[in-house]
Amino acid sequence: MTDRKDDRLWGGRFEKAPDADFDAFQRSFAFDRRLLPYEIAVDRAWAKALLGVGIFTEAEVRQTLQALDTLGERANTDSAWVEKFGAHAEDVHHFVEKALVAELGPLGWKLHTGRSRNELVATDFRLFVIDAVGQAWNSLRALIAAFLEQAKANINVPMAGMTHLQHAQPILLSHFLLTHAEAFSRDVTRLQHAANSADACPMGSGALAGCSFPVDRNAIARELGFSRITANSLDAVSDRDFALDYLFALAGIATHISRLAEDFVLFASQEFSYVVLPDEYSTGSSLMPQKKNPDSWELLRGKTGRITSALFSLLTTLKGLPTSYQRDLQEDKEALFAAHDQILAMLGVATGALAATKFREDRLRAAASNPALFATDAADYLVHRGVPFRQAHDLVGQVLREAEKQGKPWTALSLESVQKISPLFEKDFLAGPSVEHAIATKRVPGGTAEESVRAAIAQLEQNLQQRENKP
Repeated sequence: MTDRKDDRLWGGRFEKAPDADFDAFQRSFAFDRRLLPYEIAVDRAWAKALLGVGIFTEAEVRQTLQALDTLGERANTDSAWVEKFGAHAEDVHHFVEKALVAELGPLGWKLHTGRSRNELVATDFRLFVIDAVGQAWNSLRALIAAFLEQAKANINVPMAGMTHLQHAQPILLSHFLLTHAEAFSRDVTRLQHAANSADACPMGSGALAGCSFPVDRNAIARELGFSRITANSLDAVSDRDFALDYLFALAGIATHISRLAEDFVLFASQEFSYVVLPDEYSTGSSLMPQKKNPDSWELLRGKTGRITSALFSLLTTLKGLPTSYQRDLQEDKEALFAAHDQILAMLGVATGALAATKFREDRLRAAASNPALFATDAADYLVHRGVPFRQAHDLVGQVLREAEKQGKPWTALSLESVQKISPLFEKDFLAGPSVEHAIATKRVPGGTAEESVRAAIAQLEQNLQQRENKP
């Protein structure tokens, strides 16, 4: 290679410098610089490992560790230096080596003994994902806590539960809120799986075949906080399942946010008027002065596409790759970084919007009190009198059809009208159950009765406390 002014990590067998456009195209420091703290941590562990096999002397290790500390401190405080010094860096690994050589001279080249960028980036990326899971968990925990607070504040508020977007049976608003909290709780499990998937150290895998020096891989793993080492060097340098697992967890969170957003967009419409949109999370119209738009929820619903596209992007990149490391894998990080940043922003906005929302008990209670929602309870009335449910279902359906013909609620029908359908209907049938009674009968665990909902709140609070520091 004729031009070595940027001191590449690989140029010895080349006579010509890379094409300028290709060189810019293949560089990744612009985005993988985000891995710099992890790269420095891995470098520190590797320096100690090389001491253990006689490559480094005690003095060389001390100099190298000091230089790495200096590099980390300067990178944290001098972004202009990072930009300038990194202008000719191919990637984060090249950046660190250049900085070490500038500080230590030829000793800076010695650290790369026995290792490959293939294992380095895999290790850095795993460490990033483990930390990212913790950040996502903290944000997700805040959202679940907001659901708990709203559920406790609205424990006696009924609403019309729906299937097919049609009013179905009365439920407590708190039960509805806990529905979403349960969905996000499942996301916690997926985050936990992603962290466990990433929790294996590839260092010592080399480019694909393993390290030629007898480094203590388990010691390196412990130094970096991993619980185990990877089992196969060839797999270790090309495995990105941990990244897929994290993106899948993020896609699940985003999908649940989108479903929540859809509910609140509907509830904010004049047709429902179930919620009062908080000013802080709404916008107006540039033309129509009366408008108050649920833009926070609409944007949350819309941004979900970014998260799911990141998952499909990596799946598409990995599809059909040959065994071992391929440069295609450079495409694994940008989408994941972007999805991670986006989900943190989405969770923050969703938490704030939910906490600031006020529910209109009058509208919710009115919808829940429609006698049509008590039809299942009416069938249960006959079941308690020995009628098989299927027959009871049919008889109550006939009552409802008669009420539609007469243009009135079924509870307003005459006793004569309902007894023409079945003599089993007595006067107390037309009194109809109250919304409170209809809800109170659903007292099974997981049901919408107040005692069941309070038990669910207590259980969810306990789960959050047990997972306070990690998913």
